[in-house]
Amino acid sequence: MYQNQKKMEEFQQVIGYQFQNKNLLRQALTHSSYANEKHMHRLSDNERLEFLGDAVLEIISSEYLFNTYQDKPEGDLTKLRASIVCEPTLALCTKEMDLGKYLYLGKGEDMTGGRSRKSILSDALEAVIGAIYLDGGFASAKEFILRFILTDIEHKQLFYDSKTILQEMVQAKYKETLVYELIKEEGPDHNKRFTVNVVLGEKVLGSGSGRTKKAAEQEAAYRALLARKVRG
Repeated sequence: MYQNQKKMEEFQQVIGYQFQNKNLLRQALTHSSYANEKHMHRLSDNERLEFLGDAVLEIISSEYLFNTYQDKPEGDLTKLRASIVCEPTLALCTKEMDLGKYLYLGKGEDMTGGRSRKSILSDALEAVIGAIYLDGGFASAKEFILRFILTDIEHKQLFYDSKTILQEMVQAKYKETLVYELIKEEGPDHNKRFTVNVVLGEKVLGSGSGRTKKAAEQEAAYRALLARKVRG
């Protein structure tokens, strides 16, 4: 019990928000696999908070984009919001707070890489938003979202559209075709990890890894864009 309290206290320090109702935080960090394993009440995991947090994130991100990008039409704003609230981007946002470290997971989920699984991390982040909203209101939720999610928008859009952007850049400048090469595949079937290089001619532009080939390709393209090797 002491270990759990210590873990939650540390997480609150990391995110810069102290919960009045610690049960809300505990619930936000509780994955369904843990609740099932411990025979907890069926509504004691973080799924309901995730549902609420998703809606809070949508309204706050919409308001932020509406005010920040006053020259963009509705279609562009919708695409920009999608790049921020999608699963891979939200999972990326959890790295700064190391959210996976603080989750309550079932043993099986924990042993098969659940702490770095994008779906679990993005859902838990939305649950934390929902918990903060219930505990501290709209202003507290907004402060959290501005600090951890609505930062570096251009990079997040680059990450979201990385394969498309890289493809367009290559087609505009080169005759060679962009190729994604699978370099490594490791781990058992239920916990695979793929490593991919994105290659142009003989040149490796970027390398990425992920739990699916698609995720690895996306990261490889993103790394290539960050390195700007393709522009050289």
